[in-house]
Amino acid sequence: MNIKTHTHIDGNLCGIPEEVSEKYARVTMTATDRMAVDETGLVHGGFIFGLADHAAMIAVNHPNVVLGSADVRFIKPVRRQEKLTAIARVTQAGGKKNIVEVSVSRENEEVFTGVFTCFVLEKHVLSA
Repeated sequence: MNIKTHTHIDGNLCGIPEEVSEKYARVTMTATDRMAVDETGLVHGGFIFGLADHAAMIAVNHPNVVLGSADVRFIKPVRRQEKLTAIARVTQAGGKKNIVEVSVSRENEEVFTGVFTCFVLEKHVLSA
């Protein structure tokens, strides 16, 4: 499936799409040393959120999709060099509003979950 959104995103920071179909996306990312916040290698949660958000945007897959809100849970910490996989599924779609459920895991262990409310706008959010 052709990806129509977030085409210039940095895959090192927000993940690389591995599988995309209608209302579904699987995006992977390996946490880098630059994502760590301290000497233990703890990865900042913003990078995990960015991966999940990227997967949600691709699951909706429209050039004018934007995030309206997110209800998320950080379940377990992530360390640098861990490979993460985000799975996003559109569970509700009506009009401009899409509800996307996202799960981020390392191997078979869930580290993050979220429900993202995404909107498809008539024109790009930065259009005048």
